[in-house]
Amino acid sequence: MSLKLKLIGYPIKHSLSPWIQSTFLERSGIEGSYTLHEIPSKEIFGEEMKKLREAEINGFNITVPYKETIIPYLDKIDITAERVGAVNTVSLEGNKWVGYNTDGIGYVQALRDKFPDMDKDIDVPIIILGAGGAARGIFHGLVQAGYKNLTLANRTRSKCEDITNGTSASVITLEEAEKNIAAYNVIIQTSSVGMNEAKQIIDLSNIQEGTIVSDIVYQPLVTQFLKQAGEKGGRIHYGHTMLLYQAQKAFEIWTNKKVDVHGMDEEMIAKIKGEK
Repeated sequence: MSLKLKLIGYPIKHSLSPWIQSTFLERSGIEGSYTLHEIPSKEIFGEEMKKLREAEINGFNITVPYKETIIPYLDKIDITAERVGAVNTVSLEGNKWVGYNTDGIGYVQALRDKFPDMDKDIDVPIIILGAGGAARGIFHGLVQAGYKNLTLANRTRSKCEDITNGTSASVITLEEAEKNIAAYNVIIQTSSVGMNEAKQIIDLSNIQEGTIVSDIVYQPLVTQFLKQAGEKGGRIHYGHTMLLYQAQKAFEIWTNKKVDVHGMDEEMIAKIKGEK
């Protein structure tokens, strides 16, 4: 049987997900397709979900702006998606649509693969900058992975407190984060600041040499934030790898197969730069 998979969102025409998932299908020897399904407005979302049910697809990814919109249309969501309050992967299990969120665990896997020393120290001081959907997913991914020394920083504390509720994580402002940035061994930038613009969420002049600095923005690949981090001796983690590893986890949910992503990182960089 041929696997039928899709990506739902808007706009998604420039998404790398079809290339990633098609590569996974090829590498795993599974026959199937992964296609785009754009839904230009929330007004027709329910109608489109009805069509998808009738199409009997095996699963789909869901991206902005519908990661929360999808939830009432599902039969079940897993504990991680429930905590995050958003779904990015749906799998047909029996006759039921089951929702998952692989963003956080995908990000943590990408970070650990790049920096294996992260595996050994669950007490490493980590700060997450921003308090949007990506911050929520990454925060819960880190909690799930066992990291204990977490801080969230945002312009408004209340948005952070909503994410950290029920945990021992600290909450500070971005101003406080910038002032005390040397206290953190891992810095994770989760906002859209720096996307196709020479701006950064905080100044990194005071980071310690060897600090891991990650930016989920990958347009451009080297953001102003990462550029300054590199100049200050930081160890750089690029944002595009989160997409690759959350896709790997989604594929595993659909097929029970974990695909080797070896070599895809470099190919993704070439695609982002427009070289392929």
